[in-house]
Amino acid sequence: MKGESGAEPQPGADAPGESETEPRSGTGEASAGSVAADGESAAGGAGGTGGAEGNGTGDDSGSDTAPRRGRRGRLVRRTVLALVLLLLVPVLAAEAALRVNYLGDPADGTYTRGKDAIWLGHAWVDGRKTDADVKALADRLGKTGIRDLYVHAGPLEHNGTLPASAYAGAPRFIAAVHREAPQLRVQAWLGDVLASESPNGMRLERAETRAAVVRSTREILAAGFQGAHFDLEPLHSGDGDYLGLLDDLRAVTKARNAQLSVAAHQIDPVPGFHSFWGTTTGHPKWWSQKFFGQVARRVDQIAVMSYDTMQPLQSTYGGYVAQQTSLALEVTPASTDLLMGLPFYHENRFGHWNHAETVAAAVRGVRLGLSRTDADRANFGVAAYVDFAATEQDWTSYEKGWVR
Repeated sequence: MKGESGAEPQPGADAPGESETEPRSGTGEASAGSVAADGESAAGGAGGTGGAEGNGTGDDSGSDTAPRRGRRGRLVRRTVLALVLLLLVPVLAAEAALRVNYLGDPADGTYTRGKDAIWLGHAWVDGRKTDADVKALADRLGKTGIRDLYVHAGPLEHNGTLPASAYAGAPRFIAAVHREAPQLRVQAWLGDVLASESPNGMRLERAETRAAVVRSTREILAAGFQGAHFDLEPLHSGDGDYLGLLDDLRAVTKARNAQLSVAAHQIDPVPGFHSFWGTTTGHPKWWSQKFFGQVARRVDQIAVMSYDTMQPLQSTYGGYVAQQTSLALEVTPASTDLLMGLPFYHENRFGHWNHAETVAAAVRGVRLGLSRTDADRANFGVAAYVDFAATEQDWTSYEKGWVR
């Protein structure tokens, strides 16, 4: 997710990648070998003057060169094949492991704890939504386990400030929500792009920027929000400035009896994977499990953006979500609400395949991970991203699979 533009927030940037084309079986090497063989025959006769039919000089250097070229060609092809297999075999093994991770039955009772959340677009605080829309939203959510609304109230400026005009309609929206559904909490969703992979964006290493973010948080809480939800991307694992900012923000929210929540990157599927991916692509994407735990201990809620996973199948996506759920449960304190993201949006691109990343697969993965790791965890839920892109099928899959 990103809230760095004034337009509707979009899902979090997926890790860049390159598509791979599988070589045609058999045809590449066979045809190359035929060319080499033809080349060797031609080399002996094309020179005209050097062989048995030549002018008798006895120069047969062409017949020596062609076999050497053929051997070099075969060596190159075999080397390329070995490298492809070296890369492909671990990927296939990992995908197979994820499919296995999707097998089995979730434990009884692994359903909503009434602590779910949903991300809402900017239309709710800029005047586009009416009181009638709020009533319809309250009616829909009344049948679910959703308690927290993360309504887009930014974006933050790169210097950490937040113009009051960005959330001018917030007081009216908050009052309408409390009138129609007093059990819901309204948190301000504040995001921005970080200058971690480009020269443009927010720079958390600057003390004055962090201080401005803290001031902006005081301002939105004074406007009536019951919490602040931060989505700063791309946020690299181990960022000490971010941890320091969370410490400062926690002091502000705690003093006002408000919530501090964050959107979190996925956890390394294998230890150190963020370092490998960052080195090869320039975009680390994942967090180490240790850093995830450091963040989780500093907030009231942490919502994993468990979508944009590059998974090609529902089974591998669901297995991946099960793994992410287990990894997050292992390091999240019992006192912190852990929420796993559900993809209530639909795109087809390298990082997100619509046919694979379904709400049904995500919910089943969440239940499997919860069952295997901490089935009785009370402070646990799911978070739906995002209201304006959701379909009826998304809502049905969430309600039937998780709410019951």
